[in-house]
Amino acid sequence: MYDSYASINFIRRQVFKEVAKIAYSGNYEDLNDIPYIMLNGKAKYRESIFLERAIVAERIRLAIGLPVRSADEHGPLSKGIHEAIKPERFYTDPLINVIDFACNACPTESYYVSDSCVGCLANPCSNICKVGAIKIVNGRSVINQDICVKCGKCKEVCPYDAIIHRQRPCEKACEMHAIESDSDGKAKINYEKCVACGMCIVNCPFGAIADKSQIVQVIEAIKSDTKVYAIVAPAFSAQFGPKVTLDNIGDCLKQLGFDDFFEVAIGADLCSIDEAHEFMEKVPNEIKFMATSCCPSWSRMAKHEFPEFKDNISMTLTPMILTAKAVKTEHPNSKVVFIGPCSAKKLEVLKKKNGGSVDFVLTFEELMGMIQAKDIDLSRLESTNKISDSSPFGKGFAVTGGVAKSVLEVIKEKEPNREVKTYCAKGLEECRKMLKDAKNGLYDGYLLEGMACHMGCVSGAGTISVPNKAKVLIEMEMKKDNSNPLDSKYADKLDIIRKYKKENESD
Repeated sequence: MYDSYASINFIRRQVFKEVAKIAYSGNYEDLNDIPYIMLNGKAKYRESIFLERAIVAERIRLAIGLPVRSADEHGPLSKGIHEAIKPERFYTDPLINVIDFACNACPTESYYVSDSCVGCLANPCSNICKVGAIKIVNGRSVINQDICVKCGKCKEVCPYDAIIHRQRPCEKACEMHAIESDSDGKAKINYEKCVACGMCIVNCPFGAIADKSQIVQVIEAIKSDTKVYAIVAPAFSAQFGPKVTLDNIGDCLKQLGFDDFFEVAIGADLCSIDEAHEFMEKVPNEIKFMATSCCPSWSRMAKHEFPEFKDNISMTLTPMILTAKAVKTEHPNSKVVFIGPCSAKKLEVLKKKNGGSVDFVLTFEELMGMIQAKDIDLSRLESTNKISDSSPFGKGFAVTGGVAKSVLEVIKEKEPNREVKTYCAKGLEECRKMLKDAKNGLYDGYLLEGMACHMGCVSGAGTISVPNKAKVLIEMEMKKDNSNPLDSKYADKLDIIRKYKKENESD
């Protein structure tokens, strides 16, 4: 989450830390004490310390993977904990939840006239309103909310910027329009539309929305006799400060109990090779254009809202799944934990038939909770002399435009005389417009890239670092060598991709 909501971020991350601490110790009976450890004395954030603790209790339940409860449900927060304490995936729908008694029931979308209105003679706002929702009362404009169709034309023409467009923050952030209201005016999520991008989590000023975590299950797996490997998304650059690099992240992960780690940029290289092969084979012979598939939120939106383009979305497995499959071919009885920037990867693993390749998903935020639980000093990590196994283009998957650029690099190497145009959409609204334009033939012959997050994975809901800072570091990393994805030493594992492709054709 971003640094602008510091108090909410602090609570969220402290919950991850305290849950991780208890999971490492195994003293799960102490879970009920966490709200009192975190919040003591007078209320700091809400009108009541009891309400604050009740909200934290539900955050703890979600961090364990347990369902969120309403204010009417009675019982200790640890109720059902024994179902969750296991070294394997534990999940109950839904992934992203609204804690109803934490929601402020913010006003839904409306346009209203502020005190800046001077009652001008021209009255452009009322003149442009086609439904007659604006009247002049006592020399000033007034909007009838029962008539207003929220077109925004009045705001556009007001010379004094006196008309304000008010939106519920979570609703404004959701480019899938999946945030609705219940009978009490509180936010609720339409899960038919939700693609788990997590932007509502980041943008709720009351911290009322949270996703479920697998921290407990990961730590239980680490404590078992099974080998547990971390696969780290390219977006990890800058997440834990400038001193935590590929060279020493392994030391941090081993202190947490992981046996070793691999870059997901390895899978990004494999993804680039296969998507390039798919593009060269199908465009324009079978399909008019092809779109990348690595962002699960974008892919789910595209297939749901534009089913006619289902075959235009690449069938290549995502870098996360490709990397996990590569790891499990070498370590068949191990467990693999993806560590990355967003909630959507959790949904991808839970919903896709990925052959058991990825066992758990953690966000960077959740990993930081584990790091703090173990009191690891990130400034004193030892070098592991880890040599990057990926190309700079694989690392570039973390930023907008990076996927298309990597695929294009492979195509150039394979068919140097072929000209391929690309277009990259930033955010789901822009992705939606891109596909509407594609329907009209604007992108025939193109390679299209869709990203739910506006700056790419570096601006995902589970990140810690400021996106711009992470983007700069990744771009610096990309300049360190000039290898091509085709140079990957894992390229011989491409048979994995083709073997498992058919599993995902219906997802």
